[in-house]
Amino acid sequence: MPSSKEYLDFILDQLSELEDINCRAMMGEFIIYYRGKIVGGIYDDRLLVKAVPSAVMYMPNASYELPYPGAKEMLLVDGVEDKAFITGLFNAMYDELPVPKMKKKR
Repeated sequence: MPSSKEYLDFILDQLSELEDINCRAMMGEFIIYYRGKIVGGIYDDRLLVKAVPSAVMYMPNASYELPYPGAKEMLLVDGVEDKAFITGLFNAMYDELPVPKMKKKR
């Protein structure tokens, strides 16, 4: 089941205090970028983030879920209604997120 535009809009509104939040649609779901790094995405109307150590520490009781079959497990963000919580999570994760690989020009 693809994620809804309404849920995406809700999550983007919750993240509106952060600078440089972007998203990209991909096969009915949405990848979320924070200052150029992939933080996670919206899959089946669930916000999932990469399971970097800072995210695990920030949400010690979070469940691990698959965004889609064959993918790496990610952490389910269970507090999306709390704007301060979700903003703090993204800020806590930023330094540990990998820098995107540069695409080769042909």
